[in-house]
Amino acid sequence: MTATAATIPWTDHDDRAAVRTRADDLHAIPAALRSEWIKLTSLRANKAILALTAAVSAVIAGGLAATARATDPPLPASELFIYPLPLVAMLAAVAGILMFTSEAQHGTLAVILAARPARWVIVAAKTTTAAGVGLALGVTGMAAGFTGAAIGGAELGGGSHLVSRALWASLYIVLAALIGLGVGMIARHTAGAITGLLMWSFVVESLFAPLLPDAVLHLLPFSAGYRLLDAGSQFEAPVIIANQLARPAYALIFAGYALIGLAVGTALLYRRDSN
Repeated sequence: MTATAATIPWTDHDDRAAVRTRADDLHAIPAALRSEWIKLTSLRANKAILALTAAVSAVIAGGLAATARATDPPLPASELFIYPLPLVAMLAAVAGILMFTSEAQHGTLAVILAARPARWVIVAAKTTTAAGVGLALGVTGMAAGFTGAAIGGAELGGGSHLVSRALWASLYIVLAALIGLGVGMIARHTAGAITGLLMWSFVVESLFAPLLPDAVLHLLPFSAGYRLLDAGSQFEAPVIIANQLARPAYALIFAGYALIGLAVGTALLYRRDSN
């Protein structure tokens, strides 16, 4: 028995099949992405969020179109379609939160980590999937908003700024989804993460904004994200800033929050117990 144990050790670093390499981790990314896609399409909550995005965007834009006909000049659908997007951004953030908290709270995260020990692969797959979810929700919201505005009687409007608005709006929704994923990885609790995110966005930033100097107002996350929407002067932001920065600067600020959230969440994923 001793001789056998000596000649056939239970781990042999000369046996390449017994050692996981970085190349093996890279090859695992497609499988991790397929796993995220299966989970994404299996959850009823994600389907509900997609349907709610379309319905809410169409109703809001259609209702605004009915009232916008009284304005001079009336707002076209090419501008009204972005009005529902702040709410769509919150739905994207909630979807990002659920991508992690649903697994952490239901005990499946431990199984996933046991099957795929390279945690950065899981983070990469979830980040890619969250960005795709944000893009899908953004496109759905914009298409439904444009359609709703047209049905509501608004003129279609010129297309000179339509592509520009759509691209900036898509970036806004994608980054909101990534921020939600980061918050979910940090909090690991669905109700706490969603409540905290909504309270910060709708209450804290608006409530304390009048007390803050402009230099700080520029750095408020959802105020910065809101300014990615290429809207006219009638689409007032909830936080008023006298001297606004250029839109790319606000994009970097909003993206910075997404990057920080994901970085902190990844660090905690490595340090915390899997359950």
